[in-house]
Amino acid sequence: MDISKYSDMAIIYASEYGLKVIAAIAIFFIGKWGVGKITLLIKKLMLKAYVDLTLVEFLENVIYFALLIVIILASLNALGINTTSFLAVFGAASLAIGLALKDSLSNIGAAVLIIIFKPFKVGDFIDAAGASGSVEQINLFSTIMATPDNKTIMIPNSSIIGSNITNFSSKPTRRINLVFGIDYNDDLKLAKETLMQIIKEDDRVLQEPAPLVAVGELADNSVNFVFRVWVKTEEYWSVHFDMIEKVKLEFDKVGISIPFPQMNVHIQKKEQK
Repeated sequence: MDISKYSDMAIIYASEYGLKVIAAIAIFFIGKWGVGKITLLIKKLMLKAYVDLTLVEFLENVIYFALLIVIILASLNALGINTTSFLAVFGAASLAIGLALKDSLSNIGAAVLIIIFKPFKVGDFIDAAGASGSVEQINLFSTIMATPDNKTIMIPNSSIIGSNITNFSSKPTRRINLVFGIDYNDDLKLAKETLMQIIKEDDRVLQEPAPLVAVGELADNSVNFVFRVWVKTEEYWSVHFDMIEKVKLEFDKVGISIPFPQMNVHIQKKEQK
């Protein structure tokens, strides 16, 4: 057995592939360190630009793993391994995973749109995808809301983006729209003065835009007044309910009735011959 022959072969292979292995290891660890630094720098820049934290964390992970894949492929190239086949397999696998997780990916994409365009934020009361409630959390897959009766609703982000979104909290003021009907025999001017007096006595009603009380309709059973006042958004419901109660009590005081639909049935008897 010629030991020197095998030792020479070992030296040749070591000299040929040893440098490649060292280069591949160096590329991987140095590249990984560089990827961490680049990702951290991008994160700091996004935070300075006041990008939403959820979006920052999501983009941070995407950028990190994308750059890490590039470093791994570069390390394999340094070893002399043809990465073309790996790229083909990776592309096919990515396509398969994308098709399998298309719903999840659409939710992630919708989350990015929500975070960027901000149609609502945590704490807002919204109506979206057939549900109403206060937004408690916005994650990459769903938006979690609490209903007025304290139920928790979890809605996929793609469903929210694909529907109409009504944000009741985005503006500092809201308008209360009510309709009050009086009997045709009641004093029209007295009713209007009474409604205006109720508005003047409530300090929560804003003077700009100006309140409105006007005859809106001569209906079948009543003369209907349009009653519109502006209030702070956080006081909307308290003023809404108080106004309805005050109008009823004041109408009772001044003798104005609030009619309700009635039906008079006349029965005619036929005389028997």
